[in-house]
Amino acid sequence: MTGGSRPRAIQRVEAAVVARGFNFEMVEFPASTRTAADAAAAIGCEIAQIVKSLIFATMPDERPLLALVSGSNQGDMKKMAALVGATLRRPDADYVREVTGFAIGGVPPIGHSQALLTLIDRDLVSHPMVWAAAGTPNSVFGLRGGDLEALTAGIAADIRRNI
Repeated sequence: MTGGSRPRAIQRVEAAVVARGFNFEMVEFPASTRTAADAAAAIGCEIAQIVKSLIFATMPDERPLLALVSGSNQGDMKKMAALVGATLRRPDADYVREVTGFAIGGVPPIGHSQALLTLIDRDLVSHPMVWAAAGTPNSVFGLRGGDLEALTAGIAADIRRNI
């Protein structure tokens, strides 16, 4: 599963996955998989199977929160704030890179610069296969939706916005 010629970001994700006792294949695409629509098109899956990694900061202490949201859903900041007991804000790209070690568009669910409190969209857990960013804007890895909790030590909850 490891590859010396792969970008360091992907190698970090691979190492974190292995450390958690999993073995998922990292796939790189020539085109961007930065958005849920781009990723679904490249992979050939439904948008609902794409794991969007959204970073929030609690206020006023600036603790990072990772929300893993189905590509077909939007995260509900009020629901997430209630779950973590803090007001949330959307931080800038510099904050995201600082707390995760990855650029927006390639933030994986694991392998971050620091431990992140993680909430998982309950809709993702029901999918037999989901696809998450693997550290770069054109890399992903597939896993069972039910493995997200064990992989990330996250909590599955109703965090989607009802539209």
